[in-house]
Amino acid sequence: MKRFWKAADLTQVDCGWQVALDGRPVKTRCGSAQILPTRALGELLRGEWADAPEEVHPDHFPLRDLADRAIDSVANDREPVIARLLGFADGDTLCYRAEPDEAVARRQAQVWDPIVAQVEDELGITLSRTHSILHKPQAEPSRAAIRQRLESESAFVLAALDASASLAASLCVALAGLKDDADAQALWAAANLEEDFQAEQWGVDAEALARRNAREAEFARALAFARAARSPD
Repeated sequence: MKRFWKAADLTQVDCGWQVALDGRPVKTRCGSAQILPTRALGELLRGEWADAPEEVHPDHFPLRDLADRAIDSVANDREPVIARLLGFADGDTLCYRAEPDEAVARRQAQVWDPIVAQVEDELGITLSRTHSILHKPQAEPSRAAIRQRLESESAFVLAALDASASLAASLCVALAGLKDDADAQALWAAANLEEDFQAEQWGVDAEALARRNAREAEFARALAFARAARSPD
């Protein structure tokens, strides 16, 4: 459809910040006021509307979709998202390692250990690593600490964590991405370490690379959304 607005502005309201298109406040798909918790997040969404092309498509507004999900869904029922994120902790890619004698094992240790250790230090836990392909849930004290951390986050951060952990198949990677100095490209490379290692051995498939790059962009947006939602104004 044609772009129907000329200006996208950010306005402070009673409970946060709201984007307005030609003076009309933006609402969610379900009709709720799209009130954002921080100015930083408001600026991200304002920029998304301001930068939209003349011919717009729903796919042009991924940040709006994350905000809508946070407001219309996650805020009303946080438990399904928290439970899914705990599932990513149990099946975290960074905790399932190759056998020590495999060529990729050394790279896994070099790249993955610092990320896992960062999460462990922050939460005061020890995460189980395994060389088996069999599912190995994390110990209950670790799950409890992770749950407590997730429960402390806003619906906006949870929505973004759900997106980034799903893309990375790793809660460790998603949590590491909340740091202000997080390198989204390096974290995505860590999540795709095994795939990239195989590509080095056998060559890069153009279609697979295009999918990887598209998912990386989505991952980086989710992390930027989460950090902006946690930003102190």
